[in-house]
Amino acid sequence: MIEVTPTISIPESDIQEEFIRSTGPGGQHVNKASTAVQLRFDVANSPHLPEDVRQRLIKLAGKRVTSDGVLVIEAKRFRYQELNRQDALRRLVDFIRAAARKPRVRTATRPSAAARRRRLAAKRRRAQTKRHRRPVSDED
Repeated sequence: MIEVTPTISIPESDIQEEFIRSTGPGGQHVNKASTAVQLRFDVANSPHLPEDVRQRLIKLAGKRVTSDGVLVIEAKRFRYQELNRQDALRRLVDFIRAAARKPRVRTATRPSAAARRRRLAAKRRRAQTKRHRRPVSDED
């Protein structure tokens, strides 16, 4: 079991890992060894995620979630398979932790009277500055 938060744990059997060839520099090693990890986690059908966390996770992951509701994370930052595997798992846990945090509800506030006065005074000063930049008219 992978403990994400005190209330959310995911069994390792829910996570599929596929090892693929990495891209980028590395010479012959890159062409022969499958060090990159493609981690798949079925968000839509996982019984271990509460519904609100599931919805936030799908929204947070964006394009990384397929139309079937499967979250795909590719890790190919490191040269070693095990480090990429740990990186992919860490990123999955970070995603779920971020989705588990409930967003704070914004309370509507109004600017104070003093703030309104300061804003209008600044607008008047700016208008006066622009008026002084205009060419002088010949109305004598």
